[in-house]
Amino acid sequence: MTEETIAQTTDPPRIHWRRMYLISIGMILIVVGIAWQFNLLPFANNLPRQNAIMVIAPYRHQGTWVFDDSSAGLLQEPFVAGVPEMIDVIVKDIPDADQGFRLLFSAKPFPQYQKKLVWLRGDGGGNYYRFSDSDMEGWICPAMFKYYETAPKELYVKAEPMK
Repeated sequence: MTEETIAQTTDPPRIHWRRMYLISIGMILIVVGIAWQFNLLPFANNLPRQNAIMVIAPYRHQGTWVFDDSSAGLLQEPFVAGVPEMIDVIVKDIPDADQGFRLLFSAKPFPQYQKKLVWLRGDGGGNYYRFSDSDMEGWICPAMFKYYETAPKELYVKAEPMK
């Protein structure tokens, strides 16, 4: 055997640090992607939704309208300060609405929306809106920010029976 052959067979294997670094970064990205997909990242739950049209299912509880949205961390979130009366207007033709109905809402107009709400002012962390076709107004609480980063200047809503 030559000296060169002996040196090659006795040298410890070389660690390719650049390759290890790239593999590590790749593994971290995969783990973060999986955690994001399964809503396991603590900061991801606080981000507003990205849907164009959102839907909740309000129902009556202890004399007022409330809704649940487990994905937003809301349970029996009440509508207050004029909004229950606004809801009464949009559900007047829905039988048994007290038991629950579907409420679609969006910051952009969508086909067959019932009412347009116009932003009036912010107050107490929430925002006042009024129906565009009447003087009826109500306060939407800060839970709105589970759905929007900032208070939309307009909201479009539609109430439908549960099917």
